[in-house]
Amino acid sequence: MRYSLHLTFMCLGLFTGRMCVQGNRFNIEVGRSDKLSLPGFENLTAGYNKFLRPNFGGEPVQIALTLDIASISSISESNMDYTATIYLRQRWTDRRLVFEGNTSFTLDARLVEFLWVPDTYIVESKKSFLHEVTVGNRLIRLFSNGTVLYALRITTTVACNMDLSKYPMDTQTCKLQLESWGYDGNDVEFTWLRGNDSVRGLENLRLAQYTVQRYFTLVTRSQQETGNYTRLVLQFELRRNVLYFILETYVPSTFLVVLSWVSFWISLDSVPARTCIGVTTVLSMTTLMIGSRTSLPNTNCFIKAIDVYLGICFSFVFGALLEYAVAHYSSLQQMAAKDRGTTKEVEEVNITNIINSSISSFKRKISFASIEISGDNVDYSDLTMKTSDKFKFLFRDKMGRIVDYFTIQNPKALIWTVAIKTCRTESISICCSDTERCFVSIRSPASFQEELLSLCSNDQE
Repeated sequence: MRYSLHLTFMCLGLFTGRMCVQGNRFNIEVGRSDKLSLPGFENLTAGYNKFLRPNFGGEPVQIALTLDIASISSISESNMDYTATIYLRQRWTDRRLVFEGNTSFTLDARLVEFLWVPDTYIVESKKSFLHEVTVGNRLIRLFSNGTVLYALRITTTVACNMDLSKYPMDTQTCKLQLESWGYDGNDVEFTWLRGNDSVRGLENLRLAQYTVQRYFTLVTRSQQETGNYTRLVLQFELRRNVLYFILETYVPSTFLVVLSWVSFWISLDSVPARTCIGVTTVLSMTTLMIGSRTSLPNTNCFIKAIDVYLGICFSFVFGALLEYAVAHYSSLQQMAAKDRGTTKEVEEVNITNIINSSISSFKRKISFASIEISGDNVDYSDLTMKTSDKFKFLFRDKMGRIVDYFTIQNPKALIWTVAIKTCRTESISICCSDTERCFVSIRSPASFQEELLSLCSNDQE
């Protein structure tokens, strides 16, 4: 029994030892295969100085760029800028990172801190940031020939000088410019990897107010105080979609102008209707003009095409309201003048009729004294004192009735009745002289003067 247990323990010990030796051999083989297939990062960076560019002291580093435009989220006319999200990819060759084989491997983005990378920045950028969700959106890839691929996802707001003189029928030209911050042309040379084909994504963009008409790439030089730098330029043209403004501004303003012209077919006597249409159209045009400028810069440096159009529409609308005011005032003046002319004619006719009837009645009353009075000749030479007193009494009574008639039924003729009532003299000739003085001091109707002067002339004869 003891012998069998001893034998069992000996077998287990031999088997366990063999397994341990085989496991160690497997681990050693795996480690050797990894070292043969992929270079160790410690070996590549041994003696590597990330603060010195490749080919330090020699030829400039050639950096080739490509761009993918993911989106252009906003284009602001008030701030004169646009916001875009781009994928920026840079390629260069670093001989210090060459390794054997035809493979490439991607490093963790955090290892970028141990490598030299170009100091590329976006010219005229107002603000930019690198996306960090869920980790920093960066990529670093090494190739066996020493080529390094460095990719970033960036959102940037870039200034774009706009000419709004033809707004909203304008075409704007914006730029995206890339340049090295510290290395001049003697250290770094930027190039587009495939010319115009280095930029992708613009042709597929769908913007709210614009359409990308065309784009092209350029390589220019930027002369600064610190040196001559290579600059890559992406220039693209944005044509504004005018259909939105036709439906939002041009059509309503045109309808308002036509509506203001409708008031020309409304009678001048309809004051509330025409005034309501005129004031409403003026206020509506004012609202449209204010609304068209809300998204534009508050500057008076230039006049836009939409300002000219809305200004003309506002002139038509305001002119229609002003035309009604002038027409209504002229109509009132004409009606007042016509009423004054009619009243004057009626007054002259009434005064003439009253005087004629009074003279006829006067002639009939004095016939009782056997005094012959004709229409052309009146002779008072044969009157006795008593008859003369009767004549004066009757004359005064008739003149008093005429005065009462004028003051009660026609107050406007009061001034002429006063002239007759002052004839309280001894003879009719004195009355005629007083009446003549009244005619001199106060303008009287021609017919009234003719009747009374005719009576006075008959008396004098």
